Amino acid sequence: MNKNKDVTGEEQSGALMADVARLAGVAISTVSRALANPGRVNEKTRAKINAAARQLGYTPNAMARGLRVGKSNIIMIILPGSLYYGASQVIPQVLQSINKSLIQGGYNLMIANLDRDEISERHILDLAFGGSVRGVIILSSKLPEVDGRSLANSGLPIVSMLLDMSDAGLQSVVTNDREAVRDVTAELIRLGHRRFFYLAGPEGNYHDVERYGGVLEALEAAGLSEDSVHRSGGHLDYQHGFDIGVQAADDFAELTEKPTAVIATSDDMAISFVSRIQGAGLRIPGDLSVVSFDGSPVCEFCSPPLSTIKQPVEEMGRAAVDLLLDAIGQRQNTAAVRTVIRSSLILRESIAAPKN
Repeated sequence: MNKNKDVTGEEQSGALMADVARLAGVAISTVSRALANPGRVNEKTRAKINAAARQLGYTPNAMARGLRVGKSNIIMIILPGSLYYGASQVIPQVLQSINKSLIQGGYNLMIANLDRDEISERHILDLAFGGSVRGVIILSSKLPEVDGRSLANSGLPIVSMLLDMSDAGLQSVVTNDREAVRDVTAELIRLGHRRFFYLAGPEGNYHDVERYGGVLEALEAAGLSEDSVHRSGGHLDYQHGFDIGVQAADDFAELTEKPTAVIATSDDMAISFVSRIQGAGLRIPGDLSVVSFDGSPVCEFCSPPLSTIKQPVEEMGRAAVDLLLDAIGQRQNTAAVRTVIRSSLILRESIAAPKN
């Protein structure tokens, strides 16, 4: 299909704005005003222009029109890095939920990056300061900042998702990591477990701090010391969950006094850990109970089916979009700066009481 540009510089497929003006018997500038700001054109003229546009099949480029009037309909999504997280589908599911909600609100999603190196950070900031973006949702990562230029100073509405940045005044949508892990640890304690093996994400990471904090709170409530849990990992990012699980299996094999319950902070870690442990002859849950975090669909089809804490990604995506669109529309927002949406524990056959 041939593409042309009308006198406004707007790319079109087929009919031009000039063709619409000719058929409607008005000036091109009048057509432009009618499409960009209908209130500036009287109703009779606007009806003639709309009829001509329909007859010719004229469809303006929404993004170009938005930029021309200073109101982009593009929402930029900043990822923590690659979309690849092994079996975990949290990031793709989040994107799907955000995209659906944005479309319903008349906005389009733009993924700004697939990496977080310096080149990607500069690109994100160029987009933010370039006037082509209306708002930002940032997933599970800090705000980009390069050479003194920070996303925080872009003047754009920003919502953080999967990372609590409410202390910096940013609307944040998170799940109850700490409470969810505390509750599942308490359930394991109720079943009789007293020695735990924790598969950690990167040390100092928000999610790992919260999840390990939940373990410690449950131990304290039960009168157990921090010595009751052995940590493995802490050096690799969550994107390397399979590698963390494999290394954890090696660490487990070296322990003299074996834990009876494993708490993995991602499904990928649990899946690779269980595979290696079973290969060494241990039975799940006969010898070792295992629970993980994320709620990946594949957990149901593991052997045995894996108990997991399911993140409410669809609900979080909708909440993040609602907060952002409220900010864009400058609607009065009485919501808390930190919005917490609860995760849910899916109990399957990977958890049981310890054998005597």
